[in-house]
Formats: sequence, structure tokens, C-alpha cells
Amino acid sequence: MGLVSNAILRTTAGAFILNSGLGKAKMDEETYGYLKGMASTGVPQVNKLSDKQFGQALTAAEIALGAALLCPIVPAKVAGLGLAGFGAGMLTMYFKNDDMTLEDGIRPSQEGTALAKDIFLVSSGLALITSRKGLL
Repeated sequence: MGLVSNAILRTTAGAFILNSGLGKAKMDEETYGYLKGMASTGVPQVNKLSDKQFGQALTAAEIALGAALLCPIVPAKVAGLGLAGFGAGMLTMYFKNDDMTLEDGIRPSQEGTALAKDIFLVSSGLALITSRKGLL
């Protein structure tokens, strides 16, 4: 994969995730609680955190990941690892919640479509990890 391809993957994902994190910084504790409830379907350990702790951690993680993807001095393989891991975490909510998939457990239901699209984060991350250049 060339430098331009890497830059495209990093810029689109980075801007989206950074914007999401910045938006979460303005949320109230009740909204953090809702997000924590969703996240706990995939990663039950988040229930050990208060709603505020979870919200602050999620906000910081999204801002850090978005910034790392946008920062050209962060190697593509490192940024890709973060992106693939983040996307995989999002997919745990999808696969561990029966309401998100149709009867086959794979294809998304109407409710699951918003999370199913996170497979693109995983695949973009994997593309960055496996790129030959390892730069941008």
C-alpha cells in the first residue's frame, strides 16, 4: 500500500474518531452511563468504572487515537494497531448483543447496522498494519 493510500485511511478514520471524542467531552454523566451500558454488553468489565470515569476514559481514548491517526510521525503500523483494536472493541458490542444481528448471528438487524459498519475500522487498521512502507 502506498503513502497516499495510508494517508487516506488515516485521515478519514482519524478525523471521524477525533471528532467523536471531542463531542463526547461535552456529554453529561447520564449520557456516559448510557454509553457505558452499551459498552458493557461487549466488555462487562467496564461496569467496574463509574459513568463519569468511563466517559472520560472513552473520550480520552478517542481523542488520542484520532490524533495518532492524523499525526504523520506516528508509524502506520502503530496507528493501525490502535484503529484495529478500537474497531474490534466496538464489534464486541455488535456480536454479543442478539438484538444487533439477524437470526444467523452475522448479518446486522436494523438496530445493529450502526455498529456493524465498524468492520471498516478493523479492516482499515489491518491495512495500515500490513502496509509495506510502515510510514504515513
